[in-house]
Amino acid sequence: MKNLVVLLFLMILFQNNYSQVKTNLKPEPIIDMHMHTGLPHPVPPGTLSLCRPEPCEGDVAATIDPAAHLKKTLEIMDRYNIVKAFVSGFDLQNIHKWKTAAPNRFITSHFILNPGKPDVQKLREEISAGNLQGMGEIGTQLMGIPPNDPKLEPYFALAEGQDLPVLIHTLGIGPYMANFRSAAGNPLLLEDVLLKHPKLRLYVENAGYPYKEEMIAMMYQYPQLYADVSTITWVIPRTEFYNYLESLIKAGLGKRIMFGSDQMVWPEKIAEAIEAIEQAPFLTKQQKRDIFYNNAVSFLHLDESDNIASQR
Repeated sequence: MKNLVVLLFLMILFQNNYSQVKTNLKPEPIIDMHMHTGLPHPVPPGTLSLCRPEPCEGDVAATIDPAAHLKKTLEIMDRYNIVKAFVSGFDLQNIHKWKTAAPNRFITSHFILNPGKPDVQKLREEISAGNLQGMGEIGTQLMGIPPNDPKLEPYFALAEGQDLPVLIHTLGIGPYMANFRSAAGNPLLLEDVLLKHPKLRLYVENAGYPYKEEMIAMMYQYPQLYADVSTITWVIPRTEFYNYLESLIKAGLGKRIMFGSDQMVWPEKIAEAIEAIEQAPFLTKQQKRDIFYNNAVSFLHLDESDNIASQR
């Protein structure tokens, strides 16, 4: 009887210690390839997160205050061990604040909504000064301007010359803006760009949704082209996201899909985006690690010897 009591005590002690160790384990590192410092236009406090298709209603209220937005984003990054993030902004001053707050964790970039704004020379100066390490999001589709428009050529030339990662909005959905055109987001329109700039490190947000066949064709033909998953992890029904992502995985593109939350003024959506990948029943553990981390390391030309997974 005495031995049984001792055995039970040891089992309980082991279980408690195991639970404590498991609780203290840091999550595996994540690289978020798509964040924003805010929106191009002010939104009222309490504005709910985006959703599609209508009728629908968002479930997270916007964080309007810039300081609170940055603070909340960093807290969530710490919680989920997001060691690096590509962050795009509309205001250089605010972009600088994010970089100053976490110099080793943010790859900073300027959102391009209208060709010519910001000026290419100004971008060149900011890049040379070390203030910007990426380009985009190039979101000119929101203004009805396709990626192969000649007015964007100076940006692509600068990015290729500086070997910058470039994020572009080239897909069938976007914000409800008067000039937005779904047709201007067909990924096939990237072909002219990639032929002219074969060394350009370009990745497409939302993996070109819903242009599945076009996106597969472009990624087959142009191995330098990558994709991130961004808002489709949380803005469309989960079942539809899984159908789309699984098609790309089955097409053999699992090594060129990267994680991105596309949080704008709803940093809580980062958690939902992570959950969407973690719970995908068709993804293997290795495929999840590739999407969360390994593919971005490859795309960004990061050196693992620098121990980027611990840069927090």
